[in-house]
Amino acid sequence: MVLTLLIITLVASVALGYVYQFTKVPIELAQITKVNNAIRAVVPAFDNDPNAEVYKAVVGTDSLNVYPAKKGGVVVGLAVETFTEKGYGGRFELIVGFLPDGTINDIAVISHHETPGLGDKIDKRKSNFSLQFKGKNPKDFKMMVKKDGGDVDAITASTISSRAFCDAVTRAYEAVMKGNVK
Repeated sequence: MVLTLLIITLVASVALGYVYQFTKVPIELAQITKVNNAIRAVVPAFDNDPNAEVYKAVVGTDSLNVYPAKKGGVVVGLAVETFTEKGYGGRFELIVGFLPDGTINDIAVISHHETPGLGDKIDKRKSNFSLQFKGKNPKDFKMMVKKDGGDVDAITASTISSRAFCDAVTRAYEAVMKGNVK
C-alpha cells in the first residue's frame, strides 16, 4: 500500500511540474497583454512602446512601474501600475493613467479579490465608482472617502474597498509627482 501511494504521488508530482512548465510562459504572456491593454485604455493615444521605456518609481518602501506614453517624442501621459494590500479581499492591482499635469485620465483594474456584488464594483465594468476619479487632479481632489473627510463617494456597503482604491490611486499619484526613480 505504501509503495502504491508513493508511485501515485510521484506520478502526480511529475505531471504537476510538467503542466507548470508548459503553462508558465502563456500565463506570463497573458499578464503582459492584460497590462498593455490597460495602458492603452488609461492614457491618451501614443506611438511609442511604453514597456520599452518603463521605469520604477519609489513610493514608501515599494516601487511601482511607470510607463511613459509618448506621441511624436512628447509625453502625453503616464500609466502607473499600482497596488494596495488594504482591500477587503486583500491585494488588488490597478493601472492609473495620468496626463502630464497630474490629472487622472482613467483607471483600469488589473486584478482583485473583492466580494462579488459589493467590493468588485471598483471595476468600471461593474459600476461607475471609478469614473468619479476621471478628470480629477489629486492635488485638488481629496483622495479619501467622504466618511473620512474626502471627496470620494464610497461604494455602498464597501467602504473598505473604496478606501483601498483611494490608497492605490494615491500611491500612483505620489509615484508620478515625486518622480523618485529607482
